[in-house]
Amino acid sequence: MELAFIPSPSRGVLYLGPIPLRGYAFCIIIGVFVAVWLGNKRWIARGGRAGTVADIAVWAVPFGLVGGRLYHVITDYELYFSEGRDWVDAFKIWEGGLGIWGAIALGALGAWIGCRRRGIPMPAYADAVAPGIALAQAIGRWGNWFNQELYGKPTDLPWALEITSTADGRVPGTYHPTFLYESLWCIGVALLVIWADRRFRLGHGRAFALYVAAYCAGRSWIEYMRVDDAHHILGVRLNVWTAILVFLLAVTYLVLSSKKRPGREAVVEPGAEASGGEADGDAAAEDEAESGKDEAESGADGATSEANDEAGSAKKS
Repeated sequence: MELAFIPSPSRGVLYLGPIPLRGYAFCIIIGVFVAVWLGNKRWIARGGRAGTVADIAVWAVPFGLVGGRLYHVITDYELYFSEGRDWVDAFKIWEGGLGIWGAIALGALGAWIGCRRRGIPMPAYADAVAPGIALAQAIGRWGNWFNQELYGKPTDLPWALEITSTADGRVPGTYHPTFLYESLWCIGVALLVIWADRRFRLGHGRAFALYVAAYCAGRSWIEYMRVDDAHHILGVRLNVWTAILVFLLAVTYLVLSSKKRPGREAVVEPGAEASGGEADGDAAAEDEAESGKDEAESGADGATSEANDEAGSAKKS
C-alpha cells in the first residue's frame, strides 16, 4: 500500500451550466499569459516598446497551436485515422495532444510574420520571449495531469502519480509523474536563460538557442521514462531522436552566432529610442523656456528698480 502519492483529479473538466471548463485548456491559456507578461518586461528592458510582444503574440500563438496539433496528429495518426477511430477527434485540441516541436516551429513562423510587419529583428524578439516560453511549457504540462496522460513507468516512490482512469487502455496504479519532471525542468531552463542573459548579455538569438538546447537535454531523458505509445526508430522513441537533433542544431547556432555576431543588438525596435529622445528634447526645451522666463522677469525687476532710483535722484535735485 502506498503511503504517499500525487492524486489525479477525478475529472479534467467542470461545467458552468452548458459551458465546459477544461483544465488542459486553462493551463495552456495561463501559460500564454505568463509568457507574454515576462516577454514584455524583458523586451522593454532591451529598449523596446510596451505592448509589442503582445502584438506579435497575436500571430505567434495561433500558429503555434496549429503547429503543435499538426505535429501530434501526424506523429500519432493512428489515434485518429485507424480503424474504429473518428478523424473528427483530430480537431479536439481541448482533449490534449500538442507537440512542442510543431508548436515552436510554426509559432516561430507566426512570430516572424509579426516581426516583419513591425520591422523588428526576429532573433531579438526570440531572446526576449525565450524564458517565458519555458515557463509556459512548465504550466502547460499540468494539463497532462488533468487528463491523466503522458506518465512514466510504474513506481512506488512517495511522489508517484496515481492513475485512476481506465480509458484508452490505461491501467490504474502509481507511475512516475513525468509531467511534473518536465514542468520542474522547464522552470530550471527559464531561470538558466535569465541568468545567462544577464551574465553574458546574450543577443542575436543566442538566449533562445540556449533555451532550446537546455529544454532538449531534459526532454531526452524524460521521454525515456514515458510508457505511452510512440513511434520508434532503432528502438528509440521518435521524440528522443527529435530532441537530440534539435539540441545539436541549437548548440551549433550558439557557437557560430557568438563568433559571427558577438555582443547584443544596439537597437531592437526602430523608433523606440527616437521617441525617448524626442521626449527628452521636449523636456529640455521646457526647462530652457522656463529659465528664459525667469531671466526675463529678473531683468524686468532690475529695470524697474533702476528707474525708481533715477526718479528719486531727479526729485532730490
